[in-house]
Amino acid sequence: MRAVVAVLLFVTAAHAGLWGLFQEKQPAPDFRGILPSVSYAPFEGSAHPDVDNIPQIEKIRADLKKLSTITRAIRLYSSTGGVELVPPIAAEFGLKVTVGAWIDKNSDRNKREIEAAITLAKRNSNVNGIVVGNETIFRGEQKIDDLIELIKQVKKSVNVPVTTGEIWNIWRDNPELASSVDFIAAHVLPYWENFTSRQAVDQAVAMFQLLRDQFPGKRIVIAEFGWPSAGYNLRNAEPGPFEQASVLRNFVTRAEAIGMDYNIVEAIDQPWKFFEGGVGPYWGILDASREPKFAWTGPIVNENYWKLAAIALLVGILMSLPILRLEQPTVMQAVVLSAAANGVGAWAATVFAYWAGHYFVFGSAFALTLGLILLVPLVLIAMARIDEIAAIAFGRGPRRLITKSAPLAPATIGENVAFPKVSIHIPAYFEPVEMLKQTLDAVSRLDYPNFECVCIINNTPDPEFWQPIQDHCRSLGERFKFINAEKVQGFKAGALRIAMERTAVDAEIIGIIDADYVVHPDWLKDLVPVFADPRVGLVQAPQEHRDGDRSLMHYIMNGEYAGFFDIGMVQRNEHNSIIVHGTMCLIRRSAMDMAGGWSSDTICEDTDLGLTIQQQGWLTHYTNVRYGEGLLPDTYEAFKKQRHRWAYGGFQIVKKHWRRFMPGASRLTPDQRREFSLGWLNWLGAESLGVVVAILNLIWVPIVAFADIAIPDKILTLPIIASFVVSLVHFIALYRLRVKIKAGQMLGAMIAAMSVQWTVSRAVAQGLITEHLAFARTSKGGLSRMSIEFQAFWEAVIGVLLLIGAAVLIVTNGYKQVHEIYIFAGVLVLQSLPFLAAVAIALLENSRANSFAFWRNSAVRTAELIGLRPVSLPAVGSQSQPVASEIRREVN
Repeated sequence: MRAVVAVLLFVTAAHAGLWGLFQEKQPAPDFRGILPSVSYAPFEGSAHPDVDNIPQIEKIRADLKKLSTITRAIRLYSSTGGVELVPPIAAEFGLKVTVGAWIDKNSDRNKREIEAAITLAKRNSNVNGIVVGNETIFRGEQKIDDLIELIKQVKKSVNVPVTTGEIWNIWRDNPELASSVDFIAAHVLPYWENFTSRQAVDQAVAMFQLLRDQFPGKRIVIAEFGWPSAGYNLRNAEPGPFEQASVLRNFVTRAEAIGMDYNIVEAIDQPWKFFEGGVGPYWGILDASREPKFAWTGPIVNENYWKLAAIALLVGILMSLPILRLEQPTVMQAVVLSAAANGVGAWAATVFAYWAGHYFVFGSAFALTLGLILLVPLVLIAMARIDEIAAIAFGRGPRRLITKSAPLAPATIGENVAFPKVSIHIPAYFEPVEMLKQTLDAVSRLDYPNFECVCIINNTPDPEFWQPIQDHCRSLGERFKFINAEKVQGFKAGALRIAMERTAVDAEIIGIIDADYVVHPDWLKDLVPVFADPRVGLVQAPQEHRDGDRSLMHYIMNGEYAGFFDIGMVQRNEHNSIIVHGTMCLIRRSAMDMAGGWSSDTICEDTDLGLTIQQQGWLTHYTNVRYGEGLLPDTYEAFKKQRHRWAYGGFQIVKKHWRRFMPGASRLTPDQRREFSLGWLNWLGAESLGVVVAILNLIWVPIVAFADIAIPDKILTLPIIASFVVSLVHFIALYRLRVKIKAGQMLGAMIAAMSVQWTVSRAVAQGLITEHLAFARTSKGGLSRMSIEFQAFWEAVIGVLLLIGAAVLIVTNGYKQVHEIYIFAGVLVLQSLPFLAAVAIALLENSRANSFAFWRNSAVRTAELIGLRPVSLPAVGSQSQPVASEIRREVN
């Protein structure tokens, strides 16, 4: 324990050290003067001024009182809608005002704006100029000649300088506009022109000099200069708090040195400008709470940096506490888990910083909240997988796993040896006769003296399926009982209840095997002795398959199954939390009776019974030794139907048993509760969450691509990528450590595992809206025919849509090159992989490439083509074979 505590303290200290190491400090020129002018809009919140954002006198007075300490003048952009209240209040604090008249295509509004601007200039002595229109020519809302007429109209009515505000190149390209104004009010905003923050000041100075050279003797004012503190990049232009502080401090220093007249845009952040490319709300030198966003002297730092570090460390410590509950964790195991916990802490701090540093309208707030809600289970799933990686790669080896002992004498030899009676139950429903005979023959060869076998065929009226089995059971002797039950209710569980009624009264252990399983002779001999411990209620052996070489598809299926039995089950066994999967299972009869026997409440009666037995406090054990082999599903359709049944049944079990996971509701230990809860989340939750997030992202694509709003931030997209990487490492690392298969089969197993995401999520969705579905038998033994329908239609639709969505994002982002959009596109590509995996297997099943012979022949042909082996020529016989034409002549 001391070592673990030391590890946690070390990782926490290292985490704190990283925060200290990466703390950013930037030098910039100090500015201790007063700004000549700043743009001011007296609006609050996210409502648009044209709708319901009406300024209030007291708010304006408070704003101007604060601004009077940092600027000598303010620039307005309108003279109506409440803005007309500003000039007289500004006079109270000695502030000069450049009045603005908003000009667009609405002639009535333009008239009102001009009249109001003229009135303000006449009534307020602190008005030092009027700007008629703001980027009106740039927006294409007025022709130059028409705008010049409006300017002349205002000039005739006032005694203050009159101009219009336009981007610098509009002035450069339209000298007649410059001739009509009293001074040139040029906008230089390097962010919108794809300049970096380091180039911004040079660009502004260069444009100022350009206009001075072009219009000698004319007063030049840089009427808008600024840099956004948040939002998205525009190609090379990166917004940010450090960038804003650096640009503005360097700019005012240069401007003062060369005697430039300028106005900073803007005084206060404007959350209602969310439609201006993501950066619209963030141009203020004060935030929306009217607090300074940076200091004008000293190094540029994030004043909230150590608060964020504290949040990251606190969350990291809290997430690390469960490590203390682990039983004898190794140092490396604790290091990996604590590092992951602190990584989550750093992400949580980043989320907090983003939430605190951004403004949200309802839509963006809803999207962010929904995204974070969906990310919480995703993070928990990733942490659970990291926990499993740490336990297997760096933890102690399995201690409860039943391993194969040294070779023993056959169980039929020896004296004074107690052999509890075992009743083996084999339920069957329309099973291939020869396959079921193989299963019965294997049972007859069991090296165990005290067993019986009950074979029950249910709801199979065709005598071709049950009559030969009845005859075969008779030939195998009195140990074998045959039952042909018709109109059985309750699916497989109903048949097993009937088998229990015909079970010998002295049978102490019930064995369950599927109709396709060929058991090894030492199954009972090796595992029944575990029941010598009276606390043991159940012993489970893994599934294995004898037809994995049937095709390439079956080969990768077999590899996918192996991962569950060699990784997940072994780890769950350490906490007495195995999942019972029916076949190759031995159950103490008294434990079964205590649990109420086989239940038809779910279509996964075996897992349901196993969990109930564990809830009664019985011990369960697992061995990863293969004591038999069954058959794989015949087709990909059968594989998906089996997985759908398992997932739907699993969700039924969640709904049935969740109350027993409450404290004191059962005899489950905290470790068992954790293992089952995380297991369900890791399987049902992960697959369902993957589909839900993929569909939501698809819906979001046109909003991002065409509306240019609500672009998913990196705090939402990077965790998805990180989770994918964790899942990839989890699969590869644990397969390499635990599953004895080749790399190629492992890759195929990964594709097979991904391919059922849609199937599992559909089962969960059906579980949410229905109580029961009919039990679907998994087709095995080669009797089922391949469906003519394409078995991955919906997966193909969703997968292709995700790829198209990614392509649309990349194409529409060609000009702006917003990093977050490229990341979002990458997420869509990753999310398409499970759907495309299903498409790949469905195509493989129907292609020649599914045959091993195809690959062997291809290898031979390739070797012949590149000269690694001589070309094989057909042997020349002593007598040539007749061609078709000769055969026809002979017949005639």
